[in-house]
Amino acid sequence: MLKFIENGTVTSVQGIEAAGIHCGIKKKRKDLAVIYSEVPCNAAGTFTLNKVKAAPLIISQKVIYNKNQVKSVVVNSGNANACTGDSGMYDALVMQSHSAQMLDIEKDEVLISSTGVIGEKMPMDNLLDGIGDISKKLSTNGGHNAAEAIMTTDTKPKSFAVEVELEEGSVTIGAICKGSGMIMPNMATMLAFIATDAKIETGLLQKLLGNAVSKSFNKISVDGETSTNDMVTVMANGLSGIEIKESSNNENKFFEALSALCISMAKAIVSDGEGATKVVTINVTGANTENDADLVGKFIANSALVKTAIYGCDANWGRIMSAAGMSGAEIDPAKMSISFNDLPILKPDFSLHLNEEAALKILNQPEYQINVNLNGGSESSTWWTCDFTEGYIKINAEYRT
Repeated sequence: MLKFIENGTVTSVQGIEAAGIHCGIKKKRKDLAVIYSEVPCNAAGTFTLNKVKAAPLIISQKVIYNKNQVKSVVVNSGNANACTGDSGMYDALVMQSHSAQMLDIEKDEVLISSTGVIGEKMPMDNLLDGIGDISKKLSTNGGHNAAEAIMTTDTKPKSFAVEVELEEGSVTIGAICKGSGMIMPNMATMLAFIATDAKIETGLLQKLLGNAVSKSFNKISVDGETSTNDMVTVMANGLSGIEIKESSNNENKFFEALSALCISMAKAIVSDGEGATKVVTINVTGANTENDADLVGKFIANSALVKTAIYGCDANWGRIMSAAGMSGAEIDPAKMSISFNDLPILKPDFSLHLNEEAALKILNQPEYQINVNLNGGSESSTWWTCDFTEGYIKINAEYRT
């Protein structure tokens, strides 16, 4: 049984504190966040597949890949510390070591992350002063401030928590995330930081996170851009005393909860897409292989022509067909059918059933489904996307100003 905690955050988790402050990287809004566990945590992470990787991400990857236990995540917004060369790497190492010093923990117990403008030098004096300040402000009700502090073009903070009933009792998973633009599967300009009081071995935690991310964050697209700074991390401190063992009922229940949490975060990112007015679920069924279903869903989700039609409430099913045909998947166009929610639009043999008036009622809704049946097999995939609006162009045209 899953119980989503209203206004839940990472600090809904036993033994976790957090804080978010303004330290002067951005002009006014909060720009520095810390998540801290009172005991060492097993940790796992997934990271951007962009070959251009920000310095903080490279450092955090090493911490995760070396299977170090961690106690804290330190995140700044407003500056990505990406494409900054040796000086940027030095600044990131100083950020990590100074955080460890202020929190009185080991350097390798600190994960660091940055998000914001690429290619600009980090204002280190502001950052280091902020780390000293925020380390004194950690609290069990600081999760929402932390969620605010990691935002860039997001219009609202994103925080979540879920309680999972297991055989021996309950454990909690809490999370904050950010993301609005530069969003594309295989990670995007999105950050997500998850904590749980369950006890989980590192290898199993990495497997569960990887599988949950593949069902959630890797199935969303705002604009087809993959960022330099994306990461999703999870810390498990075990303070509930309840262990999640491999191939157990507890593992299945925990994974269901972790996946549900990640899907909720992923959908929140899509719904907050830069300038977005609509969220659309794309269900692809009847594929020969799971990869074919994924390819079709991905190309429809990324299609600028589909996304502008969504904004214009235009039942332009031809754009959906075209995107599927460009995907590289093995499909037979004559077998395909398309519907909006339960309203048939196209049936096999290109039999058109478009009722413009009924379609318009659906397309005017803030959230609906595009269902594509390839009628060639039994595999399926679900993706989430949003519309392209003038707002997206304005936000990104003025991003550095």
